[in-house]
Amino acid sequence: MTGGTRAPHVRAIWTDFRGVLTPPLRDTMDVFSRRFGLSREQLVGAMRAVGDAYGQDMMAPLDIPLVSEADWAKQVEAQLDALYGLEVDLSDFGAKWFEHREINEAWLERIRRAHDDGVFVGLISNMPPEWDQHWRTMIAPEGLFDELLLSFRAGFRKPEPEVYAMAEKLADAAPHECVLIDDTAVNCAGAEAADWQAIHFTDTEAAIARLDQLLA
Repeated sequence: MTGGTRAPHVRAIWTDFRGVLTPPLRDTMDVFSRRFGLSREQLVGAMRAVGDAYGQDMMAPLDIPLVSEADWAKQVEAQLDALYGLEVDLSDFGAKWFEHREINEAWLERIRRAHDDGVFVGLISNMPPEWDQHWRTMIAPEGLFDELLLSFRAGFRKPEPEVYAMAEKLADAAPHECVLIDDTAVNCAGAEAADWQAIHFTDTEAAIARLDQLLA
């Protein structure tokens, strides 16, 4: 629900990580690609080709996971060579991906304030297992998140309906009492299909303002 109509009371906030608590994914991809002399389109093309080989979207093989990060990186390297004739070393991909990555301090402060006010706050993220150590060095979950729902543990990923059902149980909240904040429209659509409320995160100030409305 993103319009101006009055919404049911929110008891559980579920925030995404990448693209919400960090800079937009497009920006991160641009910075990461340039480090290796690639264009974002080339990196995305190779990643999509690997996803296609598994019958999944771009990041699903890592997120569920169907393959280790090390093997996945080798497969992306092979696609970069096959598609574009580029030789790139993507070993230790997660460490390189998170290096110098910034935190969205304004959003972090807003959800911390909500938590301090007694609202349930959970992290719900499509996350590879190898990245677990990296995001925790950026944002300590203790005292901020009441629950963590990460795809590599759950075996499901947004926007699969099982994810939202798990989140409702963890929060002990009815579907209409849950709100997802996510930068991916299809994940928000999945939440709304599960009778959740959703904030499609495209701007921090706008997302904070909408959350303020829902919590008022």
